[in-house]
Amino acid sequence: MRSTAKPLAARCTLMVCAALLLAPPLAAADPEPSKRPISKKDSPWGKIRQPAEGPARAIGGYGAGCVQGAEELPVSGPGFHVVRPRRHRHFGHPVLIAYLRDLASRVRAAGGRDLLLGDLGQPRGGPAPSGHSSHQTGLDVDVWYRDPGHDEQRPLRRRERRALRDRSVVVDGALSAEMAPRVMRVLSLAADDERVARIFVNPVIKRDLCAQAGEERDWLRKLRPWWGHDAHFHVRLECPDDSPECKAQAALPAGDGCDEVSWWLDEERQAERKEERGRYRKNVRGLPELPAACAPLLD
Repeated sequence: MRSTAKPLAARCTLMVCAALLLAPPLAAADPEPSKRPISKKDSPWGKIRQPAEGPARAIGGYGAGCVQGAEELPVSGPGFHVVRPRRHRHFGHPVLIAYLRDLASRVRAAGGRDLLLGDLGQPRGGPAPSGHSSHQTGLDVDVWYRDPGHDEQRPLRRRERRALRDRSVVVDGALSAEMAPRVMRVLSLAADDERVARIFVNPVIKRDLCAQAGEERDWLRKLRPWWGHDAHFHVRLECPDDSPECKAQAALPAGDGCDEVSWWLDEERQAERKEERGRYRKNVRGLPELPAACAPLLD
């Protein structure tokens, strides 16, 4: 399915310009640098076991929000498996659930093995007590690069699920030659969907896919370099039409984004990256201030 989204206007912040348009905005992954005075461990959202009843609504921003009417993704389904269901983070807005089912079907149709899924979100979204600072509105999901290791179309056995370990696909500073075909196939299918806002990947992966991609390069635009993300990629969907309270991120710049990668990998820019990462971590430390509309979901 080709994306039908209209071209998005370019955006340039002062920091990006200073870095020759090569670095992402400070809040590229979590656009909510809200007040965070309380430890994440004190988050009440992680204690909730069931979604909030009512029409589906993604409320607030990806890093400071919640979700009403979320759906639970089965721990195994046609073409996909949730790796750590005991974390109880396999819930999402219905648009995300539909997207994952569609992606799994398309990967299978293209000859790929089943998808292994990390965290989606909590039953009502909100800040998690550990791990992510985003995944709060039911519109984010982590997808492992690796596959189950077999071609059988069946649910994972308990021992198989427990034995799974994520592993980096970056080896000696480059995308693994063994994993490159799957990474290319899955990421191109994941990105080529109008519901997708952006996908966070390791800078090395973005660089090497830019070098390997052919004439069809539109999907590369949605791949955004970010720290980590060498064992999984992070899909973020656009705000759904049914969620006027959902806060979208700024539009992506025009082009395939391949010229942005050098900032992430240039040794001479290491000090800039370290400073930028420290600033980002400070902004997402602790619990964010959530929209007032989230409070009733805790009842």
